[in-house]
Amino acid sequence: MKIIDISVPLYPGMATYPGDPTVEFRPWPGKDWALTEITLGTHTGTHADAPRHVFKNGARIDELPLEKFVGPCRVLDMTHVKHAIELRDLQAARIKKGERILVKTRNSLRSPEVFRPDYVYLSGDATQYLAKLPITLFGIDAFSVKQRGSGDRRPHTVLLKKKIVILERLALQSVKAGAYFLAALPLRLRGLDGSPVRAILLQGKGVSI
Repeated sequence: MKIIDISVPLYPGMATYPGDPTVEFRPWPGKDWALTEITLGTHTGTHADAPRHVFKNGARIDELPLEKFVGPCRVLDMTHVKHAIELRDLQAARIKKGERILVKTRNSLRSPEVFRPDYVYLSGDATQYLAKLPITLFGIDAFSVKQRGSGDRRPHTVLLKKKIVILERLALQSVKAGAYFLAALPLRLRGLDGSPVRAILLQGKGVSI
């Protein structure tokens, strides 16, 4: 069985979405042990969005069924897309109801350690298509599923209204398109809007996809 880590590392000074908290590690005083205080945002690094992220009374991250975060998934190669993943791109992939879909875009061809405002995102119309199916989970290798500064908030609101899990900032550089088994569990943060995840893909003998 092959385990592929698709999470970005967390460390002080790492790139974060503009305006988000920065990451800090502070050694905690201790004579006979090592302990570190960590400061970071709920949407730092590879993370999951909960409906609470955009809806005041939306479900919190600890209220989402863990089954959504674990199970068969499909990685789609969208590296040909220049700006936004459009409806036609997803229709060509023949996505089925209930699938967990991860998209690898040209974001993965550039350094994941640098924020670039021209990242590839999911268009509003494409979002409507995924929500209508509906799928179980959508993941992307961008800092956000929506275009920065855009007034079209559907990539967040439409998916999260349906409680479709959103994974952002996946590290898919070395991942080929195909079927995998995904495990991307969020921390059990009570009442919060999202959480960092340690996302992995499993592939090979003994893995049921």
